[in-house]
Amino acid sequence: MKYAKRLQSLMLGLSLTVAGIAAWAADAAPAAATAAGTYAGTGGPVIRELNLQPPATQIASEIYNLHTWMMAICLIIFVAVFGVMFYSILKHRKSLGHQAATFHESTTVEIAWTVVPFLIVIGMALPATRTVVGMKDTSNADITIKATGMQWKWGYDYLQGQGQGVSFLSNLSTPRSQVGEPGVEPSEKRGDNYLMEVDNEVVVPVHKKIRLITTANDVIHSWSIPAFGVKQDAIPGFVRDTWFKADATGTYRGYCSELCGKEHAFMPIVVKVVTDAEYKVWVDGKLKELAALADDPNKVWTIDELKTRGDKVYNTNCVACHQATGKGIPGSFAALDGSPVVNGPKLEQIQTVLNGKHSGKFAGEMPAWKQLSDTDIAAVITFTRNNWSNKAAENIVQPAEVLAARK
Repeated sequence: MKYAKRLQSLMLGLSLTVAGIAAWAADAAPAAATAAGTYAGTGGPVIRELNLQPPATQIASEIYNLHTWMMAICLIIFVAVFGVMFYSILKHRKSLGHQAATFHESTTVEIAWTVVPFLIVIGMALPATRTVVGMKDTSNADITIKATGMQWKWGYDYLQGQGQGVSFLSNLSTPRSQVGEPGVEPSEKRGDNYLMEVDNEVVVPVHKKIRLITTANDVIHSWSIPAFGVKQDAIPGFVRDTWFKADATGTYRGYCSELCGKEHAFMPIVVKVVTDAEYKVWVDGKLKELAALADDPNKVWTIDELKTRGDKVYNTNCVACHQATGKGIPGSFAALDGSPVVNGPKLEQIQTVLNGKHSGKFAGEMPAWKQLSDTDIAAVITFTRNNWSNKAAENIVQPAEVLAARK
């Protein structure tokens, strides 16, 4: 019974230590958030980094501290349990003349090893619960942005707040010459932001609460920025939301963190946090840019104009699946070269591009591309009908025909 009392005292001391550390960590998390700006700004993974990315938001700071102190608690428990075990094995072994204890149970010990783990779990759960509840509070947002995942890029729509009306697609901007192909070495030296750079960054103001609504138009994606403590799945047919408020300006990088297909590794997320003045300038410029790109759907284009524009649209949005040759990927993505849809009546192809197609013949299904403008859709269809070996009878599509098909 002497050893049982020692064990009881040890476990009680351990429980008080763990509870104190958990409470201290919970109180330290908000304070650490104020210092987040000191460490923020790297915005992505760095070489030989051993810990989580430096936090750039209060929630990320709380997650960082919870991670640190949960590891400390687990280490203390590990050392205490195995310390007692190895001490008992070494000091009370039979070769030293010790005899095994004859008691079969101890009410005190049984109570201790029930109560102490319960106190430890409570001490860990309280700060964790507070952080999880805070992560879900998307109310009173300054700006609301919708992020739509698609294979393999992100579409962004600024729905509310300053910047409302801004809309764009965000594609990987690392050139294929740096990436290479299966069995083909890259022909260009890889840059510092290899596979972590995009042509259109998400721009938000510092110290503003940003509500992010996520969805997808094909498979499950996931919008994740580790420095913000944000990871939210984007599920077709569903809407999820999360939020962040950056404490420091800088460029922050993440990835789609769901296995969404063969180009999964080429679907980065880049958020640029700027000052209020810089954000206003960006919004004004972006709205003017969108206004300039808003073509009159009733304009009649020549076939050469549509083919030239369609080439750009195809290489931005379609080449990953259907390939530059139009041959697609056997078993995964349909070929456009020689396709009966591309060479057939144009209305069927317009409907396919607008609404997607799920025939079940291919592992990768055709997503809907309604987010493209009428002119871009008309251009890319015209491009495919006049490229490779295709010689469609209806070889030109005007934006007005796409507009009519939307109704």
